[in-house]
Amino acid sequence: MTSIFSKLIAGEIPSYKIAEDDHYYAFLDIQPLTVGHTLVVPKKEIDYIFDLDDSTYTGLQLFAKSVANQIKRAFPDKRIGVAVIGLEVPHAHIHLIPFIQVSEMNFSNPKLELTKDQFLEIAAKIKSA
Repeated sequence: MTSIFSKLIAGEIPSYKIAEDDHYYAFLDIQPLTVGHTLVVPKKEIDYIFDLDDSTYTGLQLFAKSVANQIKRAFPDKRIGVAVIGLEVPHAHIHLIPFIQVSEMNFSNPKLELTKDQFLEIAAKIKSA
């Protein structure tokens, strides 16, 4: 079964794209912990991150680093936290979460409710950074 992330990558479902290349895709999480919370995925649909072949795994990490640097430039007063949970969607992904206090990285926290315009503004801010 095709994951929701594969459908986002294929353009079947809209997303707030941050970055893309031939192998990886980054987009805003629509249930963010903080403003700028971004997901980074390989285009190859593999459920568990440690099942990725070495080349895809290292490429994903390097792509995530590049995206994290964009987010950092957009939100210079924040650190960029990294989390890999791997339970929500059966498609390997990395969470990049801008934060000031470690408590902001708690996935049990209530998710932000943002409007489409707010998501578009955040995506534009990161992409232009």
